[in-house]
Amino acid sequence: MLNFQELKIDPTIISALSNMGFEEPTPIQEMTIPLAMTGRDVIGLAQTGTGKTAAYGIPLVDKCQPELPHVQGLVIVPTRELAMQVAEELNKIGSHKKIRSLPIYGGQEMERQIRALKNRPQIIVGTPGRLMDHLRRRTIRLDRISVLVLDEADEMLNMGFKEDIEEILRQAPQERQSLLFSATMPLHTRNLTSEFMQNPEMVHINPRAVTVVNTEQQYMEVPEGKKLDVLCRLLDMQNPDMAIVFGRTKRRVDEIAEALSKRGYSADGIHGDLTQSQRDTVMRKFKAGTIDILVATDVAARGLDISGVTHIYNFDIPQDAEWYVHRIGRTGRAGETGLAITFVTTREMSHLKYIEESIKHKISRIPMPTPSDALAGLQQAVVNNLLEVCGLAEIQAYRALAKGLLDEYDSETLMAAALKIMTREPEEKPLPVLTEAPPIHVKNVRTPKENNNGYRRNASPSRKKNHSRTPQHSY
Repeated sequence: MLNFQELKIDPTIISALSNMGFEEPTPIQEMTIPLAMTGRDVIGLAQTGTGKTAAYGIPLVDKCQPELPHVQGLVIVPTRELAMQVAEELNKIGSHKKIRSLPIYGGQEMERQIRALKNRPQIIVGTPGRLMDHLRRRTIRLDRISVLVLDEADEMLNMGFKEDIEEILRQAPQERQSLLFSATMPLHTRNLTSEFMQNPEMVHINPRAVTVVNTEQQYMEVPEGKKLDVLCRLLDMQNPDMAIVFGRTKRRVDEIAEALSKRGYSADGIHGDLTQSQRDTVMRKFKAGTIDILVATDVAARGLDISGVTHIYNFDIPQDAEWYVHRIGRTGRAGETGLAITFVTTREMSHLKYIEESIKHKISRIPMPTPSDALAGLQQAVVNNLLEVCGLAEIQAYRALAKGLLDEYDSETLMAAALKIMTREPEEKPLPVLTEAPPIHVKNVRTPKENNNGYRRNASPSRKKNHSRTPQHSY
């Protein structure tokens, strides 16, 4: 495996990568960066979680010149969250080289963005609709960009941005470098590459293999009416540092988040009906650790890139095998291990088999936890905290108080009392009944085979009808 020095990257970028904790390139970075550094157009088949942002971000920042007063690079992404996250990572990569990136997205005041553009960022990261607004106002000009990146291309086309993307590409110079990254390569994405890219080189990383390696996958068969109880028991047992709970609809996300909060868990929800300000607030709290449980619809699965997520709970099984991979890809990142647990009703067992067949991986079955399992988990967490505090110098001030108590009571009684006070015992009060989610379109068929060039064959019309990856009513 090559290291970053061997990829002939600007030393200032390597210094920034070192500060970011990057030690060696991921497979997609190792294969993409050398090609992109030569100026070739590149197609990268890779999902979120494989390191693709740095795969295009490093050569993009390398080509930008801080002294030039115009936009030199453009990254087009499908969602507001991804625009902010990509811009944040590009700013880190370009920090030592003084290359600045600006996110442009809907939901933020246009005047605020126009003022930010006057600071002359070298790179724009934007969503298609808001980019078109700026192009119409002529507040962004693309006539001098040298590198254009389409990130999550298949998702943008599925979301109906085809015409906007084509218009943006037409306004960019023909003499440019184009980099396209996509999880899949359906026909409409392939048509886009043939029309707007020049003899592109394809890099294909098996995304499922990358995702599965560091993520332990489990499922349990859970009746619909017991899902909330089982989720609470798992949270008590496992005490996750950062967890994401995926629900099928916006209403269920709101109800799950509210139920968890009332039970004393630090949780909040995110979905497409929230304003941009509300979504930003929730994400800031999650990243800062103010909340440790994020409840989300699938709209978050493709856009969120958060380090440190230890647990994924699929409260509702996803409709599509690819969405399953996107969800569990939020954990087990950057060499860390993660755990993904999926709740499956009896009726959905055949759909689970379809997912296993699609990802070519056996998901382990585990039993539903009992109330005593949850209590044991809470008690162990308290013991762990207690042992951790034992090593702190700050406890010296409490030694005299402890000695006085030991003169009156035996140590075992005092320790038992302390553990009881510290343990948040599971509540027995009933949880609310959730709004019923739309039924899953149960699958029991094999996935389309791949042809020789790695592209998937088109699905049959009937499969498309029952297998929509982005049902608008669920977001």
